[in-house]
Amino acid sequence: MRTAYSVDTVRAAERELMARLPEGALMQRAAAGLAAACAGLLTRRRGRVYGARVVLLVGPGDNGGDALYAGARLARRGAGVTAVPMDPERMHAGGLAALRAAGGRVEQAVPQRADLVVDGLLGIGGRGGLRPAGAALAERIPSGVPVVAVDLPSGVDADTGEVAGPAVTADVTVTFGAYKPGLLIDPGASRAGAPHLVDIGLELPEPELEVLQHADVAQLLPEPTASSDKYRRGVVGIVAGSAQYPGAAVLAVAGALRGGAGAVRYVGPAADAVLARYPETLIGPGRVQAWVIGPGLGEGRAGEVADLLAGDAAVLVDADGLRGLDPAVLRARTAPTLLTPHAGEAAALLGVSRESVEAGRLAAVRRLAERYGATVLLKGSTTLVASAGGRPVRVNPTGTPWLATAGSGDVLSGLAGSLLAAGLSGADAGSVAAYLHGLAARRTAGPLLAHQLAEALPAAWQDTTHP
Repeated sequence: MRTAYSVDTVRAAERELMARLPEGALMQRAAAGLAAACAGLLTRRRGRVYGARVVLLVGPGDNGGDALYAGARLARRGAGVTAVPMDPERMHAGGLAALRAAGGRVEQAVPQRADLVVDGLLGIGGRGGLRPAGAALAERIPSGVPVVAVDLPSGVDADTGEVAGPAVTADVTVTFGAYKPGLLIDPGASRAGAPHLVDIGLELPEPELEVLQHADVAQLLPEPTASSDKYRRGVVGIVAGSAQYPGAAVLAVAGALRGGAGAVRYVGPAADAVLARYPETLIGPGRVQAWVIGPGLGEGRAGEVADLLAGDAAVLVDADGLRGLDPAVLRARTAPTLLTPHAGEAAALLGVSRESVEAGRLAAVRRLAERYGATVLLKGSTTLVASAGGRPVRVNPTGTPWLATAGSGDVLSGLAGSLLAAGLSGADAGSVAAYLHGLAARRTAGPLLAHQLAEALPAAWQDTTHP
Protein backbone atom coordinates (compact mmCIF):
# COMPACT_ATOMS: atom_id res chain seq x y z
CA MET A 1 0.00 0.00 0.00
CA ARG A 2 1.28 3.44 -0.89
CA THR A 3 0.78 6.14 1.75
CA ALA A 4 0.95 9.94 1.86
CA TYR A 5 1.56 12.32 4.75
CA SER A 6 0.77 15.93 5.56
CA VAL A 7 3.42 18.65 5.56
CA ASP A 8 3.28 18.98 9.35
CA THR A 9 3.85 15.25 9.79
CA VAL A 10 6.76 15.20 7.36
CA ARG A 11 8.33 18.30 8.93
CA ALA A 12 8.12 16.77 12.40
CA ALA A 13 9.73 13.54 11.19
CA GLU A 14 12.50 15.53 9.45
CA ARG A 15 13.26 17.49 12.62
CA GLU A 16 13.44 14.32 14.65
CA LEU A 17 15.81 12.71 12.16
CA MET A 18 18.01 15.80 11.74
CA ALA A 19 18.56 15.89 15.49
CA ARG A 20 20.29 12.52 15.19
CA LEU A 21 22.31 13.23 12.04
CA PRO A 22 25.32 15.47 11.27
CA GLU A 23 24.34 18.91 10.04
CA GLY A 24 23.38 18.90 6.39
CA ALA A 25 23.26 15.10 6.09
CA LEU A 26 19.53 14.99 5.37
CA MET A 27 19.82 17.50 2.53
CA GLN A 28 22.67 15.50 1.05
CA ARG A 29 20.51 12.36 1.10
CA ALA A 30 17.75 14.23 -0.73
CA ALA A 31 20.17 15.75 -3.23
CA ALA A 32 21.74 12.38 -3.98
CA GLY A 33 18.33 10.86 -4.72
CA LEU A 34 17.35 13.84 -6.87
CA ALA A 35 20.60 13.72 -8.83
CA ALA A 36 20.22 9.98 -9.41
CA ALA A 37 16.69 10.45 -10.76
CA CYS A 38 17.83 13.27 -13.06
CA ALA A 39 20.78 11.20 -14.28
CA GLY A 40 18.49 8.27 -15.00
CA LEU A 41 16.15 10.46 -17.03
CA LEU A 42 19.02 11.99 -19.00
CA THR A 43 20.50 8.56 -19.71
CA ARG A 44 17.18 7.23 -20.98
CA ARG A 45 16.65 10.22 -23.24
CA ARG A 46 20.14 10.88 -24.58
CA GLY A 47 22.28 7.91 -23.57
CA ARG A 48 24.51 9.66 -21.03
CA VAL A 49 24.79 12.51 -18.51
CA TYR A 50 28.08 13.88 -19.86
CA GLY A 51 27.46 16.94 -22.01
CA ALA A 52 23.82 17.36 -20.98
CA ARG A 53 22.54 20.90 -20.46
CA VAL A 54 20.75 21.12 -17.11
CA VAL A 55 18.92 24.23 -15.89
CA LEU A 56 18.09 24.66 -12.21
CA LEU A 57 15.26 27.01 -11.24
CA VAL A 58 16.30 27.90 -7.71
CA GLY A 59 14.13 29.26 -4.92
CA PRO A 60 15.42 30.72 -1.64
CA GLY A 61 14.66 27.78 0.67
CA ASP A 62 15.85 24.24 1.26
CA ASN A 63 14.07 23.19 -1.93
CA GLY A 64 16.51 25.39 -3.84
CA GLY A 65 19.38 23.96 -1.79
CA ASP A 66 18.38 20.43 -2.81
CA ALA A 67 18.43 21.51 -6.47
CA LEU A 68 21.85 23.17 -6.13
CA TYR A 69 23.50 20.20 -4.43
CA ALA A 70 21.95 17.84 -7.00
CA GLY A 71 23.19 20.13 -9.76
CA ALA A 72 26.70 19.95 -8.33
CA ARG A 73 26.56 16.14 -8.50
CA LEU A 74 25.44 16.28 -12.14
CA ALA A 75 28.16 18.82 -12.96
CA ARG A 76 30.78 16.46 -11.54
CA ARG A 77 29.50 13.85 -14.01
CA GLY A 78 30.14 16.19 -16.91
CA ALA A 79 26.80 17.96 -17.30
CA GLY A 80 26.70 21.66 -18.01
CA VAL A 81 24.63 23.03 -15.15
CA THR A 82 23.15 26.53 -14.99
CA ALA A 83 21.31 27.84 -11.92
CA VAL A 84 18.72 30.59 -12.39
CA PRO A 85 17.70 32.11 -9.04
CA MET A 86 14.29 33.46 -8.16
CA ASP A 87 16.03 35.81 -5.71
CA PRO A 88 19.81 36.09 -6.24
CA GLU A 89 20.34 37.46 -2.71
CA ARG A 90 18.72 34.47 -1.01
CA MET A 91 20.24 31.40 -2.64
CA HIS A 92 21.26 28.53 -0.36
CA ALA A 93 24.88 29.38 0.44
CA GLY A 94 26.21 25.84 0.83
CA GLY A 95 24.46 24.58 -2.28
CA LEU A 96 25.64 27.53 -4.34
CA ALA A 97 29.24 27.01 -3.24
CA ALA A 98 29.04 23.31 -4.11
CA LEU A 99 27.62 24.05 -7.56
CA ARG A 100 30.32 26.60 -8.37
CA ALA A 101 33.07 24.31 -7.08
CA ALA A 102 31.81 21.60 -9.45
CA GLY A 103 31.91 23.95 -12.44
CA GLY A 104 28.29 25.09 -12.52
CA ARG A 105 27.35 28.69 -13.18
CA VAL A 106 24.63 31.18 -12.25
CA GLU A 107 22.65 33.23 -14.78
CA GLN A 108 19.72 35.59 -14.43
CA ALA A 109 17.75 34.40 -17.48
CA VAL A 110 16.48 30.92 -18.29
CA PRO A 111 18.51 29.45 -21.19
CA GLN A 112 16.35 28.43 -24.12
CA ARG A 113 18.45 25.38 -24.93
CA ALA A 114 18.32 22.63 -22.32
CA ASP A 115 18.05 18.88 -21.96
CA LEU A 116 16.51 19.01 -18.49
CA VAL A 117 14.97 21.60 -16.19
CA VAL A 118 14.90 21.09 -12.41
CA ASP A 119 12.10 22.94 -10.58
CA GLY A 120 13.47 23.96 -7.19
CA LEU A 121 11.45 27.16 -6.79
CA LEU A 122 9.09 26.25 -3.94
CA GLY A 123 9.00 23.38 -1.45
CA ILE A 124 6.19 21.64 0.39
CA GLY A 125 5.56 24.70 2.54
CA GLY A 126 4.50 26.84 -0.43
CA ARG A 127 0.91 28.06 -0.51
CA GLY A 128 -1.23 29.94 -3.00
CA GLY A 129 0.62 29.42 -6.27
CA LEU A 130 3.83 30.96 -7.55
CA ARG A 131 4.54 34.60 -6.86
CA PRO A 132 5.39 36.85 -9.86
CA ALA A 133 9.17 36.26 -9.77
CA GLY A 134 8.77 32.49 -9.69
CA ALA A 135 5.95 32.50 -12.23
CA ALA A 136 8.12 34.52 -14.62
CA LEU A 137 10.85 31.85 -14.46
CA ALA A 138 8.36 29.00 -14.86
CA GLU A 139 6.86 30.65 -17.94
CA ARG A 140 10.29 30.63 -19.60
CA ILE A 141 10.83 26.87 -19.31
CA PRO A 142 11.65 25.82 -22.89
CA SER A 143 8.83 23.97 -24.62
CA GLY A 144 9.33 20.23 -24.89
CA VAL A 145 12.11 20.03 -22.30
CA PRO A 146 11.45 17.50 -19.51
CA VAL A 147 10.93 19.00 -16.06
CA VAL A 148 11.86 17.32 -12.78
CA ALA A 149 10.17 18.86 -9.73
CA VAL A 150 11.93 18.84 -6.37
CA ASP A 151 9.57 17.29 -3.78
CA LEU A 152 6.49 18.92 -5.36
CA PRO A 153 5.73 20.98 -8.49
CA SER A 154 6.06 24.61 -7.42
CA GLY A 155 2.66 26.22 -6.94
CA VAL A 156 0.85 23.00 -5.92
CA ASP A 157 -0.44 22.77 -2.35
CA ALA A 158 1.30 19.77 -0.80
CA ASP A 159 -1.52 18.94 1.61
CA THR A 160 -4.49 19.19 -0.76
CA GLY A 161 -3.38 19.18 -4.40
CA GLU A 162 -5.02 22.57 -4.87
CA VAL A 163 -3.55 24.95 -7.45
CA ALA A 164 -4.50 28.50 -6.51
CA GLY A 165 -2.31 30.34 -9.01
CA PRO A 166 0.54 29.83 -11.48
CA ALA A 167 2.26 26.46 -11.05
CA VAL A 168 4.87 24.26 -12.70
CA THR A 169 3.87 21.17 -14.65
CA ALA A 170 6.48 18.43 -14.20
CA ASP A 171 7.22 15.22 -16.06
CA VAL A 172 8.72 13.63 -12.94
CA THR A 173 8.44 14.67 -9.29
CA VAL A 174 11.18 13.44 -6.97
CA THR A 175 9.72 13.54 -3.47
CA PHE A 176 11.63 12.92 -0.26
CA GLY A 177 10.76 10.68 2.66
CA ALA A 178 7.06 10.26 1.88
CA TYR A 179 4.46 10.98 -0.74
CA LYS A 180 2.50 14.15 -0.12
CA PRO A 181 -1.28 14.30 -0.70
CA GLY A 182 -0.86 16.97 -3.39
CA LEU A 183 1.04 14.50 -5.56
CA LEU A 184 -1.90 12.07 -5.62
CA ILE A 185 -4.97 14.33 -5.82
CA ASP A 186 -6.02 16.47 -8.77
CA PRO A 187 -5.48 19.13 -9.85
CA GLY A 188 -1.99 18.80 -8.32
CA ALA A 189 -1.57 15.18 -9.39
CA SER A 190 -2.01 16.18 -13.03
CA ARG A 191 0.98 18.51 -12.67
CA ALA A 192 3.24 16.03 -10.87
CA GLY A 193 3.92 13.66 -13.75
CA ALA A 194 5.41 10.39 -12.52
CA PRO A 195 6.13 10.58 -8.76
CA HIS A 196 9.43 9.07 -7.61
CA LEU A 197 9.97 8.48 -3.87
CA VAL A 198 13.44 8.83 -2.33
CA ASP A 199 13.76 7.15 1.07
CA ILE A 200 15.66 9.45 3.42
CA GLY A 201 15.02 7.47 6.60
CA LEU A 202 11.95 9.18 8.08
CA GLU A 203 9.92 7.45 10.80
CA LEU A 204 6.26 8.26 10.16
CA PRO A 205 2.97 7.69 12.05
CA GLU A 206 -0.48 6.99 10.54
CA PRO A 207 -0.80 8.48 7.05
CA GLU A 208 -3.23 11.07 5.74
CA LEU A 209 -3.91 9.06 2.57
CA GLU A 210 -3.76 5.44 1.45
CA VAL A 211 -3.47 4.12 -2.08
CA LEU A 212 -4.40 0.48 -2.61
CA GLN A 213 -2.30 -1.74 -4.86
CA HIS A 214 -2.97 -5.13 -6.43
CA ALA A 215 -1.95 -7.12 -3.35
CA ASP A 216 -4.17 -5.03 -1.06
CA VAL A 217 -7.18 -5.47 -3.32
CA ALA A 218 -6.56 -9.21 -3.65
CA GLN A 219 -6.67 -9.59 0.14
CA LEU A 220 -9.99 -7.75 0.36
CA LEU A 221 -11.85 -9.45 -2.49
CA PRO A 222 -14.43 -12.01 -1.33
CA GLU A 223 -13.66 -15.61 -2.27
CA PRO A 224 -16.25 -18.42 -1.96
CA THR A 225 -15.40 -21.51 0.07
CA ALA A 226 -16.51 -25.13 -0.29
CA SER A 227 -19.46 -24.47 2.03
CA SER A 228 -20.62 -21.30 0.25
CA ASP A 229 -24.04 -20.95 -1.33
CA LYS A 230 -25.56 -17.92 -3.02
CA TYR A 231 -27.13 -16.68 0.20
CA ARG A 232 -24.03 -17.09 2.36
CA ARG A 233 -22.06 -15.15 -0.26
CA GLY A 234 -24.50 -12.27 0.15
CA VAL A 235 -27.46 -10.88 -1.76
CA VAL A 236 -27.49 -7.32 -3.05
CA GLY A 237 -30.71 -5.50 -3.87
CA ILE A 238 -30.86 -2.93 -6.66
CA VAL A 239 -33.46 -0.16 -6.64
CA ALA A 240 -32.74 1.72 -9.84
CA GLY A 241 -34.15 2.73 -13.18
CA SER A 242 -37.36 4.37 -14.30
CA ALA A 243 -39.50 4.67 -17.42
CA GLN A 244 -37.11 7.35 -18.63
CA TYR A 245 -33.88 5.59 -17.59
CA PRO A 246 -34.33 1.80 -17.75
CA GLY A 247 -30.70 1.37 -18.85
CA ALA A 248 -29.44 2.58 -15.47
CA ALA A 249 -31.08 -0.43 -13.84
CA VAL A 250 -29.52 -2.82 -16.37
CA LEU A 251 -26.06 -1.35 -15.87
CA ALA A 252 -26.29 -1.32 -12.06
CA VAL A 253 -27.35 -4.97 -12.13
CA ALA A 254 -24.50 -5.74 -14.53
CA GLY A 255 -21.95 -4.29 -12.10
CA ALA A 256 -23.55 -6.09 -9.16
CA LEU A 257 -23.58 -9.49 -10.86
CA ARG A 258 -19.82 -9.26 -11.27
CA GLY A 259 -19.11 -7.93 -7.79
CA GLY A 260 -18.73 -11.04 -5.69
CA ALA A 261 -22.15 -11.40 -4.09
CA GLY A 262 -24.05 -14.66 -4.51
CA ALA A 263 -27.23 -13.17 -5.94
CA VAL A 264 -28.67 -9.90 -7.22
CA ARG A 265 -32.27 -8.91 -6.51
CA TYR A 266 -33.89 -6.16 -8.58
CA VAL A 267 -36.81 -4.01 -7.39
CA GLY A 268 -38.16 -1.38 -9.76
CA PRO A 269 -40.01 -0.57 -12.98
CA ALA A 270 -37.32 -1.90 -15.36
CA ALA A 271 -37.66 -5.59 -14.50
CA ASP A 272 -38.40 -6.63 -18.08
CA ALA A 273 -35.27 -4.88 -19.39
CA VAL A 274 -33.15 -6.39 -16.62
CA LEU A 275 -34.41 -9.94 -17.16
CA ALA A 276 -34.00 -9.67 -20.92
CA ARG A 277 -30.30 -8.99 -20.40
CA TYR A 278 -29.63 -10.90 -17.16
CA PRO A 279 -32.07 -13.75 -16.54
CA GLU A 280 -30.15 -14.81 -13.41
CA THR A 281 -31.47 -11.72 -11.59
CA LEU A 282 -34.02 -12.23 -8.81
CA ILE A 283 -37.06 -9.95 -9.17
CA GLY A 284 -39.07 -8.37 -6.38
CA PRO A 285 -38.60 -7.58 -2.68
CA GLY A 286 -36.81 -10.00 -0.38
CA ARG A 287 -34.05 -10.33 2.16
CA VAL A 288 -30.73 -8.77 1.18
CA GLN A 289 -27.47 -7.90 2.93
CA ALA A 290 -27.05 -4.59 1.07
CA TRP A 291 -29.09 -2.23 -1.09
CA VAL A 292 -28.07 0.01 -3.96
CA ILE A 293 -30.50 2.83 -4.65
CA GLY A 294 -30.44 5.80 -6.96
CA PRO A 295 -29.13 5.15 -10.50
CA GLY A 296 -31.72 6.43 -12.99
CA LEU A 297 -34.32 6.64 -10.22
CA GLY A 298 -35.84 9.90 -11.41
CA GLU A 299 -37.80 12.30 -9.25
CA GLY A 300 -40.51 11.67 -6.68
CA ARG A 301 -39.05 8.50 -5.14
CA ALA A 302 -37.43 9.95 -2.01
CA GLY A 303 -39.71 7.74 0.08
CA GLU A 304 -37.98 4.62 -1.23
CA VAL A 305 -34.62 6.02 -0.18
CA ALA A 306 -35.95 6.86 3.28
CA ASP A 307 -37.42 3.36 3.69
CA LEU A 308 -34.10 1.67 2.91
CA LEU A 309 -32.16 4.00 5.20
CA ALA A 310 -34.58 3.15 8.01
CA GLY A 311 -33.67 -0.53 7.69
CA ASP A 312 -30.74 -2.44 9.12
CA ALA A 313 -29.02 -3.50 5.87
CA ALA A 314 -26.03 -1.75 4.35
CA VAL A 315 -27.09 0.91 1.82
CA LEU A 316 -25.28 2.53 -1.10
CA VAL A 317 -26.90 5.76 -2.29
CA ASP A 318 -26.03 7.14 -5.73
CA ALA A 319 -27.27 9.63 -8.32
CA ASP A 320 -30.96 10.60 -7.90
CA GLY A 321 -31.04 8.93 -4.49
CA LEU A 322 -28.68 11.58 -3.13
CA ARG A 323 -31.23 14.38 -3.46
CA GLY A 324 -32.41 15.82 -0.19
CA LEU A 325 -30.60 13.43 2.13
CA ASP A 326 -31.03 14.27 5.82
CA PRO A 327 -27.66 14.17 7.64
CA ALA A 328 -29.39 13.33 10.94
CA VAL A 329 -30.98 10.20 9.44
CA LEU A 330 -27.67 8.96 8.08
CA ARG A 331 -25.76 9.71 11.28
CA ALA A 332 -28.31 7.68 13.26
CA ARG A 333 -27.74 4.56 11.17
CA THR A 334 -25.66 1.70 12.58
CA ALA A 335 -25.38 -0.31 9.35
CA PRO A 336 -22.80 0.75 6.72
CA THR A 337 -23.82 3.62 4.45
CA LEU A 338 -21.87 4.48 1.29
CA LEU A 339 -22.60 7.64 -0.72
CA THR A 340 -21.16 7.87 -4.25
CA PRO A 341 -21.57 11.42 -5.59
CA HIS A 342 -19.77 13.08 -8.47
CA ALA A 343 -18.57 16.66 -8.00
CA GLY A 344 -21.91 18.25 -8.90
CA GLU A 345 -23.85 16.03 -6.51
CA ALA A 346 -21.24 16.60 -3.78
CA ALA A 347 -21.62 20.35 -4.27
CA ALA A 348 -25.38 20.08 -3.80
CA LEU A 349 -24.95 18.01 -0.63
CA LEU A 350 -22.53 20.57 0.79
CA GLY A 351 -24.33 23.68 -0.48
CA VAL A 352 -21.28 24.96 -2.38
CA SER A 353 -20.27 25.38 -6.01
CA ARG A 354 -19.11 22.50 -8.17
CA GLU A 355 -15.93 24.46 -8.91
CA SER A 356 -15.02 24.60 -5.22
CA VAL A 357 -15.42 20.82 -4.91
CA GLU A 358 -13.24 20.17 -7.96
CA ALA A 359 -10.57 22.60 -6.75
CA GLY A 360 -10.50 21.14 -3.22
CA ARG A 361 -11.46 17.49 -3.58
CA LEU A 362 -9.81 16.28 -0.37
CA ALA A 363 -11.50 18.88 1.82
CA ALA A 364 -14.85 18.20 0.15
CA VAL A 365 -14.84 14.43 0.65
CA ARG A 366 -13.81 14.82 4.29
CA ARG A 367 -16.58 17.35 4.93
CA LEU A 368 -19.16 15.08 3.33
CA ALA A 369 -18.10 12.08 5.41
CA GLU A 370 -18.27 14.06 8.64
CA ARG A 371 -21.50 15.88 7.84
CA TYR A 372 -23.42 12.73 6.88
CA GLY A 373 -21.68 10.24 9.18
CA ALA A 374 -21.17 7.94 6.21
CA THR A 375 -18.46 6.63 3.94
CA VAL A 376 -18.24 8.80 0.82
CA LEU A 377 -16.82 7.85 -2.56
CA LEU A 378 -16.26 11.10 -4.47
CA LYS A 379 -16.03 10.27 -8.15
CA GLY A 380 -13.96 12.25 -10.63
CA SER A 381 -10.48 12.71 -12.04
CA THR A 382 -9.17 11.57 -8.67
CA THR A 383 -11.65 9.26 -6.94
CA LEU A 384 -11.45 9.55 -3.15
CA VAL A 385 -13.03 7.41 -0.43
CA ALA A 386 -13.42 8.94 3.04
CA SER A 387 -15.00 7.64 6.23
CA ALA A 388 -16.29 9.61 9.18
CA GLY A 389 -13.98 9.61 12.18
CA GLY A 390 -10.64 10.66 10.73
CA ARG A 391 -9.39 7.43 9.13
CA PRO A 392 -6.96 7.85 6.23
CA VAL A 393 -8.64 8.85 2.98
CA ARG A 394 -8.21 6.34 0.16
CA VAL A 395 -7.08 7.56 -3.27
CA ASN A 396 -7.89 5.39 -6.26
CA PRO A 397 -4.88 4.97 -8.60
CA THR A 398 -6.63 3.25 -11.51
CA GLY A 399 -8.83 4.45 -14.34
CA THR A 400 -8.66 6.54 -17.50
CA PRO A 401 -10.43 9.71 -18.72
CA TRP A 402 -12.61 7.44 -20.90
CA LEU A 403 -14.56 6.60 -17.74
CA ALA A 404 -16.35 9.93 -18.18
CA THR A 405 -19.17 8.24 -20.09
CA ALA A 406 -22.89 7.71 -19.50
CA GLY A 407 -23.64 4.73 -17.27
CA SER A 408 -20.11 4.29 -15.92
CA GLY A 409 -21.23 5.33 -12.45
CA ASP A 410 -24.18 2.92 -12.53
CA VAL A 411 -21.81 -0.01 -13.06
CA LEU A 412 -19.60 1.24 -10.22
CA SER A 413 -22.58 1.47 -7.85
CA GLY A 414 -23.70 -2.06 -8.57
CA LEU A 415 -20.16 -3.38 -8.12
CA ALA A 416 -19.64 -1.57 -4.81
CA GLY A 417 -23.06 -2.66 -3.54
CA SER A 418 -22.26 -6.27 -4.30
CA LEU A 419 -19.02 -5.98 -2.32
CA LEU A 420 -20.99 -4.49 0.58
CA ALA A 421 -23.36 -7.46 0.47
CA ALA A 422 -20.38 -9.82 0.49
CA GLY A 423 -19.33 -8.33 3.84
CA LEU A 424 -16.80 -5.60 3.04
CA SER A 425 -16.91 -2.35 4.99
CA GLY A 426 -18.04 0.83 3.26
CA ALA A 427 -14.48 2.05 2.85
CA ASP A 428 -13.23 -1.29 1.52
CA ALA A 429 -16.20 -1.81 -0.78
CA GLY A 430 -15.89 1.68 -2.23
CA SER A 431 -12.14 1.65 -2.72
CA VAL A 432 -11.99 -1.92 -4.12
CA ALA A 433 -14.87 -1.20 -6.48
CA ALA A 434 -13.19 1.97 -7.74
CA TYR A 435 -9.94 0.07 -8.24
CA LEU A 436 -11.53 -2.76 -10.26
CA HIS A 437 -13.69 -0.29 -12.20
CA GLY A 438 -10.55 1.61 -13.21
CA LEU A 439 -8.71 -1.57 -14.18
CA ALA A 440 -11.65 -2.62 -16.33
CA ALA A 441 -11.53 0.74 -18.10
CA ARG A 442 -7.84 0.28 -18.83
CA ARG A 443 -8.62 -3.08 -20.40
CA THR A 444 -11.14 -1.41 -22.72
CA ALA A 445 -8.83 0.65 -24.90
CA GLY A 446 -10.06 3.99 -26.24
CA PRO A 447 -13.70 5.12 -26.18
CA LEU A 448 -15.76 2.71 -24.12
CA LEU A 449 -19.39 1.97 -23.38
CA ALA A 450 -20.56 1.37 -19.83
CA HIS A 451 -21.65 -2.22 -20.50
CA GLN A 452 -18.09 -2.98 -21.66
CA LEU A 453 -16.86 -2.00 -18.19
CA ALA A 454 -19.09 -4.62 -16.61
CA GLU A 455 -17.94 -7.23 -19.11
CA ALA A 456 -14.27 -6.46 -18.33
CA LEU A 457 -14.67 -6.76 -14.55
CA PRO A 458 -13.91 -10.51 -14.29
CA ALA A 459 -10.60 -9.98 -16.10
CA ALA A 460 -9.80 -7.02 -13.86
CA TRP A 461 -10.58 -9.21 -10.82
CA GLN A 462 -8.15 -11.80 -12.16
CA ASP A 463 -5.49 -9.13 -12.72
CA THR A 464 -5.39 -8.46 -8.98
CA THR A 465 -5.66 -12.04 -7.69
CA HIS A 466 -3.37 -13.64 -10.29
CA PRO A 467 -0.99 -10.87 -11.44
